[in-house]
Amino acid sequence: MKNNKINVLLVEDEQTLAMIIKDTLEESNFNIHLAADGEEGLRLFFDIRPDVLVADVMMPRMDGFEMVRRIRQINKQTPVLFLTARSAINDVVEGFELGANDYLKKPFGMQELIVRIKALLGKAFSFNEKEIVTRFEIGNYYFDSVKQELVLNGEKQDLSHREAEILKRLCENRNEVVNTQNVLLDLWGDDSFFNSRSLHVFITKLRHKLSKDEHIRIVNVRGIGYKLIVN
Repeated sequence: MKNNKINVLLVEDEQTLAMIIKDTLEESNFNIHLAADGEEGLRLFFDIRPDVLVADVMMPRMDGFEMVRRIRQINKQTPVLFLTARSAINDVVEGFELGANDYLKKPFGMQELIVRIKALLGKAFSFNEKEIVTRFEIGNYYFDSVKQELVLNGEKQDLSHREAEILKRLCENRNEVVNTQNVLLDLWGDDSFFNSRSLHVFITKLRHKLSKDEHIRIVNVRGIGYKLIVN
């Protein structure tokens, strides 16, 4: 980060919207770099190495999905937030599979965008100082929430930022229900149905990544939340 400001690359082909976002976020202690399409965004990403990438999905020359696909071949750490007017669950799943960390549907409020960006960077909420546990044993797996890695028998799986944050909450409350609303407010900034569906996608991905140990389950407690059980 430069001068303690959050360094954001915004890739958006709607010039008016891009300037509104830029002006608003710069008033809230962000540095904003603009690109008008995926090709320009791809070049700028590796030039400036932003703290977070905010990108439209539908753009000329190269869309947001293809841009992020190429970025993730080299960089798997930088949080990615997609802006989209598309809401079909297949589009959401495709974006997450490519390495996105969050989605925000157009039209959206500027304050919500700010909360989402800060949540991706772990800066939305402050906590009292206490011993922070960052490594967990989950059955035969070892989970490092800082490195965002799952290790089983020496084999490593990389987790996205959002996957690691969700799994960390499940580990901290093992065998207890983690409230869906709390997770959504912490990590997404609101508890809308759309975001609840996104959380379910992440839970499904975590189940798959933990599937090599049959003693591990992430169960859905209907209407309340999720529980990590290790027998």
